[in-house]
Amino acid sequence: MSSSMAAFFCLGLCLGQVIQAQKGPLPKPSLQARPSSLVPLGKPVTISCEGPPGADLYRLEELISRKYLDQAELSISAMEKRFVGRYRCSYQSGNSWSPPSNQLELVATGVFTKPSLSAQPSTAVAPGVDVTLRCQSQYSFDQFALYKEGDTGPYKTPDRWYQADFPITTVTAAHSGTYRCYSFSSRSPYLWSAPSDPLELVVTEFSEASKKLNHSLVNEVSTTETSRNITVLPKESDPPTGLAFQYYTKSNLIRICLGAVILILLVGLLAEDWHSRKKPLMHRVRAVHRPLPPLP
Repeated sequence: MSSSMAAFFCLGLCLGQVIQAQKGPLPKPSLQARPSSLVPLGKPVTISCEGPPGADLYRLEELISRKYLDQAELSISAMEKRFVGRYRCSYQSGNSWSPPSNQLELVATGVFTKPSLSAQPSTAVAPGVDVTLRCQSQYSFDQFALYKEGDTGPYKTPDRWYQADFPITTVTAAHSGTYRCYSFSSRSPYLWSAPSDPLELVVTEFSEASKKLNHSLVNEVSTTETSRNITVLPKESDPPTGLAFQYYTKSNLIRICLGAVILILLVGLLAEDWHSRKKPLMHRVRAVHRPLPPLP
């Protein structure tokens, strides 16, 4: 009996949590344009509304015209000016509707001639330096937008006629990338020009301190290699050390002894030769002075 009561109690808790969850607010959906919300004229695009599993109905709205479609996707095979505008979506689950999604601005590009994009002072800058990207048009547009590949959306700015400056202060490696700009009129905010030619902004990775450190390391390695070469190949004039010195000393002593022995032998030979030559000469001298024998 106690087990049955515990099972009914757990079931009641679970049902209560489910009912409470159903009474709570539904999460809002997300609205995306694929491949991008910036669509060249004549190119395809698909607008998709995504919500949690189990949604009963989706509604896709165009806010300017106040038209809506009870579907999760809108596929456009070729972009036209009539499709531009602001979109949002929502879904129904049971008797409840979700909050609306964030608005999506669908823009047609290529309606006007492309502007030009330049970087001041240069497209290659060191970290920490300020750089300005300038978008210029030959027409009197009062709106400009800068777009970086990989970002979720463009950066818009109202500026002077014919041109706009996009300053980037204290650049870092994250600012490196490919940029394009667009020009358009505030009277037709979703009809843009063609994109400018791409501009590649490069933020160098090595600062001056890194260069100096690298130069110092190269010099140190060079000095080490030179010292290694000198150590491996000693000069012949350097005095020998250790066992080599002992061998060198013994060799000199042997040479001196041999020289002394040879010198003694030479002196002895010379003395013997001189002595042998001197004896016959003295004998002959004595023979000359010997008295004559008596006459018979």
